[in-house]
Parts: sequence; structure tokens; C-alpha cells
Amino acid sequence: MTQVLVETITSRDPDVRNRALSTLLEPMSAEQILTECDALEHFRRSTDNLYEGVRACLFLFAAHRFHLQEDPGVAGTGTIPFEGYVDLLERRYEQAIAHFRETLRRDGPSGAIFSALAEAYHHVGFQTLTDQVRRSVRGSRGNQWMFRVGHRADHPVRIRPELCRRSPGCSLYPVLCERTPVRIDLSHSG
Repeated sequence: MTQVLVETITSRDPDVRNRALSTLLEPMSAEQILTECDALEHFRRSTDNLYEGVRACLFLFAAHRFHLQEDPGVAGTGTIPFEGYVDLLERRYEQAIAHFRETLRRDGPSGAIFSALAEAYHHVGFQTLTDQVRRSVRGSRGNQWMFRVGHRADHPVRIRPELCRRSPGCSLYPVLCERTPVRIDLSHSG
């Protein structure tokens, strides 16, 4: 069987790349979907392309959550390894996936393990995007000040001293107001 999910992600042909995942997986058995997911997992770990990696994570999430977990031939209950559960809670998603995949290989498919895998893949996809945004923000020279503040005196934002002093005889501090000048054009009055 061809790796239809990997092909869908990597194709340069918009008609292939824009195919709906549900359309691709609907005619497949649970075993075929698992084979596709194994190939997609290997692809996800090997690609350097951010778009392809995130799309692979989200395909894996949807395949496990909406196709495998809901398959009538898959047991609804099963075991989830405690170590994987702890990894998931502590945001060690890659380790959680490794634990869950090992349990799937050892114990066989179940709705419980598919649910755990779906949750982990969902988090990995968005964590990958978050990491990329963080790298982009930190890499921009204009944003470096945000990551160099070690002490409050190092912060580039300052409070004007007059806002820290009360006027004599007043118990309130001044309030900073920004006003947009309003211009009225009286040349067209009639």
C-alpha cells in the first residue's frame, strides 16, 4: 500500500495536497489506518519542514481520535501506561507518544490508547508551532529586549516620575490619559 497520508502532505499538486483526511481514511480498515499512521509517524520524526511536521501531527491526531478510536472493531477500554500519562501531564509529549505507541504495540489497539495518542499528537502539533513562534520572536533584533531583562532596572519601559508624586493637598496620584486630537472641519458648515 502506498503511503497516502505522507503523499497528501508532501505533494506539490494542489488536488492531491488538499484532499480531505476523512475521505482518505473512510474506505480503510483499522489495520490499514494503523499502517498509514506508522508511516506518518516515521515521516513526522524525519522531516525538517515545519509545515509538513505540524500537518503530520494533526493528521495523526485526527486519525487516532476520529477514525481509529471510533472504529466499531476496536475495544473501547484498555490500559494507558502511567508513565505516558505523567509525561502528558508534564508536557513531555514526545516521551508520552513513545510510551503510548509501545503500549499499542504490546497490548494491541483500544479506544483508550488511541485517545491518549490523539491527545499527545494534538499537543505536539501546537507545541511545534509555539516553539517556532518563540524562535522567530527571539531571532528578531527588535524583540531582543524582551529576553534580556534580568532586573527591573534593566527594563526599557520607565514610569514618568511625575506620575509617582501626588499634588500638594491631593490624596490621589495623577492618571495618565492618552488623547487623540479631534479636528473639526468648519469649512463646510451651511
